[in-house]
Amino acid sequence: MLARRGLTAVVVSIAGNGLLLALVLASGVVQPFMPLSYPPVLFLSAVGAIGAALVYGVLSQRVESPDKTFLRVAVAALVLSFLPDIGLLFGDPQATIPGVLVLMAMHVVVAAVCVGTLTRVGRARRSA
Repeated sequence: MLARRGLTAVVVSIAGNGLLLALVLASGVVQPFMPLSYPPVLFLSAVGAIGAALVYGVLSQRVESPDKTFLRVAVAALVLSFLPDIGLLFGDPQATIPGVLVLMAMHVVVAAVCVGTLTRVGRARRSA
């Protein structure tokens, strides 16, 4: 069951960020630069979702309320994940504020997909 939800999180994260990237690139609103291209976006979306599934799996074995704990961990990880993007503004001459904001939005996509897919946060529990 968790493996299926984890795989779903990976696929939906990749699809969501792939679609977001396609829309952003087609709009021409953001100057393209290497981090805002398909290989790193799709790969890192998958890595993030796989990492989230592994963390949720560990939490579900070790804590009493894994959904609540995972939500807290996910929010903290999301905030921390913005730091490398912000760092691009200082280390990559091609990075622009709009481009970095798109990258940050992609982190939000993966986080929202993973919380929504892996946990029951915001959903009624089914009775057996």
